[in-house]
Amino acid sequence: MAQLVTAGTVVFQAGIVLLLLESLRRRDFAAAVNATVSLAASLVPAALEIVVPLLSGRTVTVGPELSLWIAAAGLIHSFGMLGPYDTIEWWDSVTHTVSAGLVAALAYAGLIVVAPRVAILDASFGGLAVLTVVLTLAAGVFWELIELIARDVGRRYDVEPVLVHYGRRDTALDLVFDVVGALLVVGFDVRAFVPIAAQSVRATTWVLVASGVVILLGSLAMAVYVERSSVRRE
Repeated sequence: MAQLVTAGTVVFQAGIVLLLLESLRRRDFAAAVNATVSLAASLVPAALEIVVPLLSGRTVTVGPELSLWIAAAGLIHSFGMLGPYDTIEWWDSVTHTVSAGLVAALAYAGLIVVAPRVAILDASFGGLAVLTVVLTLAAGVFWELIELIARDVGRRYDVEPVLVHYGRRDTALDLVFDVVGALLVVGFDVRAFVPIAAQSVRATTWVLVASGVVILLGSLAMAVYVERSSVRRE
């Protein structure tokens, strides 16, 4: 099974490389950047298995499932940047569902490991489900604000934005499908990444806390920036 998952990851990564080459052929800077980031993200799990032992002396086993999910989400997104986002109405919704599902699965795994050891967290299934959906939705808001920043930067410097913002209706729809992805994860009780999180409770706790802080403070800072930019344009 692991070999099949690894083979699937390689196929998806090869697909991203082909999309990167096509982006370069078209001289589509935004698509090329997104494909590059997607490919790099899919290589992070394998890199962690190499780098962490060198830095800490501890062996870390990430497994092939995380790379597969990242590569799949990256492939869908990279292909979308070459046209489907504009021509296929439901493509963005699929991308958000798959990507949000990945975020939710990671958050869910972390909470399953950490919650029983933290008194203020509700370790029941219902409590973990709610926290997972909330964290995923918060990450979705964070992403939508990044899209707005990318749009404003593109306008300011008269360049093609790396990410495309399609308006308030699209933002609301994106967040709905972010929640759908999270609900699918908790509804099917997806615990694929629990073994990863359980290898170091301290590291998992740190990642959850740090991610929450970055999402909260980053969202507040970007919201202020977007609001001020809107006032200046008016």
